[in-house]
Amino acid sequence: MADPVPDRVMQLITGAWAASIVGAAARHGIFTALESLPDDASGIASRVSISTRGAQALLDGLTGLGLLTLSGGTYRNTPEASSFLVKGKPSYLGELAEVFLDDFGTWQKLPDAARTGLPTAPYTADVSDNPFWHVLVTAIAPLSFPAARIAADRLALAGAGAISWLDIGGGSGVWSAVWLGINSQAIGFQIDWPHVNAIGRKFVGKFGIGDRFKTIDGDFHSADFGDARYDYAICSHIAHQELPVDNIALFRKCREAVKPGGTLVVNDFVLNDDRTGHAFALMFASQMLVASKGGSTYRQSDYRSWLTEAGFNSIEFFPTPTPATVVLAK
Repeated sequence: MADPVPDRVMQLITGAWAASIVGAAARHGIFTALESLPDDASGIASRVSISTRGAQALLDGLTGLGLLTLSGGTYRNTPEASSFLVKGKPSYLGELAEVFLDDFGTWQKLPDAARTGLPTAPYTADVSDNPFWHVLVTAIAPLSFPAARIAADRLALAGAGAISWLDIGGGSGVWSAVWLGINSQAIGFQIDWPHVNAIGRKFVGKFGIGDRFKTIDGDFHSADFGDARYDYAICSHIAHQELPVDNIALFRKCREAVKPGGTLVVNDFVLNDDRTGHAFALMFASQMLVASKGGSTYRQSDYRSWLTEAGFNSIEFFPTPTPATVVLAK
């Protein structure tokens, strides 16, 4: 058996380099520039207004990361970069790369969070008026497009007629944007903090369906969801920031809010019962450690237990092309 080599460990140790290179390239629009016209370092530097030396360093790094190809001195996006790092595409993750780039200071305090079990981030899930949420809600929206479409297909929403739903902590409104586009008779309601709802109205309005998107200002922890008002309730990327007891309470409120026979849709990073699963979902537990007072990446068995206690009898899990899992509960 061959001796181990340090390549993978070195790759992990220098992971901040990779994140910085991708974040800087996204911020300067390098992928977008190359999408319209493959170019050399000098040409890219001129087109995105950075130094030639800086352009060459970023292009070298992106080539090393497998996001660009180089042939005859000309750089081109790989299919992966073209799909996820070109501005204007629905799947654009460059904004998220910039969020992570600006958040390195939080991750440098991970040793302290691990020692105390307390968050070290300047933002936490229970603080509403924080500029971090202004950038995060739209940055993570591309991750929800595939999940929202999968859920819509499973629920046959296209032919469901005049339905309505309540999206709890819906952020950008991406779930409503997808579902309203699929069903022209539907009305989507979202409850979130006022400044986040303003972002959601702007985001959904871009799809030309803003007239059927209604927002409710409030904190979902204390707000009354009503009794049997909606056909569906949505909890997308909410449960991971909550304590188990709070998730039971939230799911119980959702159970009461949907009509008889209605469905709760949960979308989150869910681990297998033995705490294995998608690499991102596993690492996300550390994000919750630094950024929440008690959140985590939870297992399928946790969701089954909470949803059952909240009054749901049928619980199904569906994978998505993202690190997240869709859960349908009736």
